[in-house]
Amino acid sequence: MAASDTLKKNSKLRASVTGYLLANENRKEGPKDRLSGSAAECFLRRGKCAKVFYSAGSQLVLCGRNEERLDDLVRELGRMRKGSIQTHKPHKVIFDLSDVEAVDSASHEILNNVGKVDILINNAGISYRGNILKTKVSVDRMIMDINYFGPVALTKALLPSMIKNGRGHIVVISSVQGKISIPFRSAYAASKHATQAFFDCLRAEMAATEIEVTVVNPGYIKTNLSMNAVTDDGSIYGVMDQNTAEGRSAEDVAQIVLRAVGERKKEVLVAGLVPTLAVYLRTISPKLFFAIMAARAKKERKLKNA
Repeated sequence: MAASDTLKKNSKLRASVTGYLLANENRKEGPKDRLSGSAAECFLRRGKCAKVFYSAGSQLVLCGRNEERLDDLVRELGRMRKGSIQTHKPHKVIFDLSDVEAVDSASHEILNNVGKVDILINNAGISYRGNILKTKVSVDRMIMDINYFGPVALTKALLPSMIKNGRGHIVVISSVQGKISIPFRSAYAASKHATQAFFDCLRAEMAATEIEVTVVNPGYIKTNLSMNAVTDDGSIYGVMDQNTAEGRSAEDVAQIVLRAVGERKKEVLVAGLVPTLAVYLRTISPKLFFAIMAARAKKERKLKNA
């Protein structure tokens, strides 16, 4: 179901999403139920999240380091069929999320473009496949810079303006691996565990304000994430894992993110039965969980050596 259809068929969601996406609730710019918000979108997963929020009427600020890809996404958004929800031309801000100093200056550019950000979607990331013993510390640092320090820096840069404006919603796309760790994914799982912990703390510290914090933990999503993953020496993995190829569509996950914002959810687990059970098993029976992960590591090691 398209985002606009979801909003039309669910008046509660519509009102709630409208409340979060209003760019300036004092200005008169059309129908009362129009969505005219601003969302800072860290571009990934073929722009599906951007497309869903754009269709719902958000005014987007598309962020990333590849200007050509962002230009393609802006053109693609412009060609999308217009429904009853009025859309707005997106802005774009070019910067490298792993460069903390660049993030700070980019936040000023974002605010100059749209005045304020009501929804920040931290959606950038890089995956990893490798053996801990062989992985260079520089690779661990790079993944932490992109997956953890980048979202943290951008959130800290924009949070004061949200507090000043009296409202805001911070969304971070984490992973099931922010809840559990699987072998040969150490750097990625570590970055996602750190992300989960930081935004859980932020949610608690913002409880007395009108700032909402949502952590989305997807399982496998059908994207190029595994293709673009880095290995223990920093080279590109370049393989489409079977689990990734058979994963949930990025559009489905984007729709879930939209609903999570509308319903002010604090956390969303978007995974199949086995990963979901594993999350609970880690808490209920850690000994069994550890045994299963050890068996998985043994199996993967045999496959790599075959």
